[in-house]
Order: sequence, then structure tokens, then C-alpha cells
Amino acid sequence: MPTVSLCIIVKNEETTLGRCLESVRGAVDEINILDTGSTDRTVEIARQFTERVYYYEWPDSFAKALNKAFSYATMDYILYMDADDVMLPKDRDAFLELKDNLDPSIDVVSMFYDYGTDEYGNVSLRYRYNRLVKRSRNFQWMGDCHQYLAASGNTLNSDIAITHRRIKHSVGRTLNLFRKKQQRGEEFDARDYFYYGNELRENGHYAEAIDAYRTHLARTDAWVDDKIYSCINSADCHRSLNDRGSELAMLLKSFEYGTPRAEALSRIGDHFTHAGQYKTAAYWYELALRTKPDPDQWSFSYPAYYTWYPHLQLCVCYYKLGDLKASYDHNEEARKYRPDDSSVKHNRKWLGERLGLAQD
Repeated sequence: MPTVSLCIIVKNEETTLGRCLESVRGAVDEINILDTGSTDRTVEIARQFTERVYYYEWPDSFAKALNKAFSYATMDYILYMDADDVMLPKDRDAFLELKDNLDPSIDVVSMFYDYGTDEYGNVSLRYRYNRLVKRSRNFQWMGDCHQYLAASGNTLNSDIAITHRRIKHSVGRTLNLFRKKQQRGEEFDARDYFYYGNELRENGHYAEAIDAYRTHLARTDAWVDDKIYSCINSADCHRSLNDRGSELAMLLKSFEYGTPRAEALSRIGDHFTHAGQYKTAAYWYELALRTKPDPDQWSFSYPAYYTWYPHLQLCVCYYKLGDLKASYDHNEEARKYRPDDSSVKHNRKWLGERLGLAQD
């Protein structure tokens, strides 16, 4: 059975670190914690799980810090997690099974990163991540801001997930790293422009974000999946600026780069719902429901747009079109994912009464 080193970089993570380490206790063979300047109980908590706690002055680069953390690993493979990540029990069991059966020729194991979860336990944002790598390959982290592990070779795409359970959010922290990079006169690559646009959008700088996405789309070295989301995210910015025409144009432009994603199809449905064109909107929501996410997709996936969201919107569309039975049926499908959603409960009661349906 191969051995595994866990590596984590931390700073003031006293509220989450213990939870993270407890979730992998007994599943990894070594824990390495790299502290970059904590002033709370982070180091004390880390030492409850391991003596392998190291100190490193924050270099204004996630990649440099992560490469330093990886340098302390001594086991066959290295597992990376953030302090506010957890391995849920089902995934811990699957991870132990993976260790029991892992072919030593495997260089990289990718896992799902369930970055967002709604109040009903539905995954709201998921993507793949190179998560477990062979130490002897000496793979390096790249990127000062939105870092990635430049791993290659014999890769296994597993169904194991690491779940993000954030308690606090450092508003503007990554945006500030991008700003500093600009001030130093450092050149942005295609990936930088995409994530810079995302940070600008999330911090409400919509016009600047549109410019960053436009630059990203013009780059010939940009990843196709990132271009799809540059279009979708740019459309969100145009909607926030009440430029509905540009919103629709960018959503349709995303089709130029690959098979339409439900994330774009549902938003097109929203566009026509906003315009009161409910029959057209229903067409796009139905198309979203017929679209299936690719389990091997590395870019972002928002499961709501493939499941409950278009159903809930179709409930509205069919009500507006006078088809109460179809409206009720779609609400029932949404209820499978969000049983206590106040809108779903209201729709069920109101439509059920008019259709003469018994309520449980």
C-alpha cells in the first residue's frame, strides 16, 4: 500500500484546521503544516495532530508557499488540502480503498472539489483538481494568485471528493494579489486574465471584469473551458449593468467554444423570462434539463443548472402559459432537491389546491 503525506499551508485557521485534520485522521501517513504567520491558535491546533509544523514568511504567492510545503513531504504520494476543506466519511472510505488498490504506476489522482454546497446538501459548485500526486515526480505549483498544480503523466480520474466548508471569506484578498502583480509590471498569462476577471466580478467591478474577459477571449493560449466561462461570466456582468442585449450575445458566444452547457442554457432561459417570453424561456430550460454534466470535466460545473433550477423556472413558465399541471410537475421535481424551499412549498400548496390534489 502506498503511503501519503498531507500538505497544508495555513494562516490564522483556528476555526477550521482541527475539523480538516480530524476528517483525514488515520487516512494519511504524515501531516505537514506550513504556517505563514498565524497569530491565533492555528499552530497549537496543528501540533495536536502532528509535530511536522514549519514556518515560512508569506511570499505573496500561493504557488511558492505550496511548493515549500510539498518540499517537506517524505511519503510516496502527496495529498493537498486547504485548512477549510474536509473529507466526508464516504469519501474517506473511498480514499482508503483507493490507497489499498492504487497502481504504483499512477502519477496523479484527480478528485472532485465540491467547492460549494447549498443549505439542503446539494453540491452547488464542483470541478476536478489534481489532488494526489507521486512525490518522486516533483510536480510544481504555478500561479501567484489562482494557483494550479502542473501535474502530468499516468492520471486516474477518481470519484472521490474533497468538500470545501468555508466559515470566513477573505474579501478582496486574491484581487489585491492581482493588483500587486499589475503594479510590479508583471505580465499576465491567459489564465491570469480569466481569474482576474472572476475576482473583479465577485467584488462588483463589472466593467473592469468585462475588459479582463475580453482580453482573455482574445488570447490564443487560453483553455477552451475557461473561454466558455469567460463568456458566461461576462454575460453575468452585462446583466448586472442592465445590458441585456450584450448578456444574450455573450451567452450565445459560449457555444462557439464547445457543446452548450446548462449554465448558459438556463441563463438564456432567464433572459427570456425577464422579457416575459415564457414559451421561448421554457424551450431553453427544457434544453438545460436534457444536458448532462461530463464527470471528467475539469472546469467549473454548477449542478443546480442541470437539476432543480430549470425545473423551478419551468414551474413559473408553465404557470404563466396556463398549464398548471406541468407547472406543478416541475415544482415537484425541484422539491426532490429542495424540499424545504419556501418558494417550492408555496407553489406546491397553491397549485395543488387549484388542481384538487391531496397534500401530504
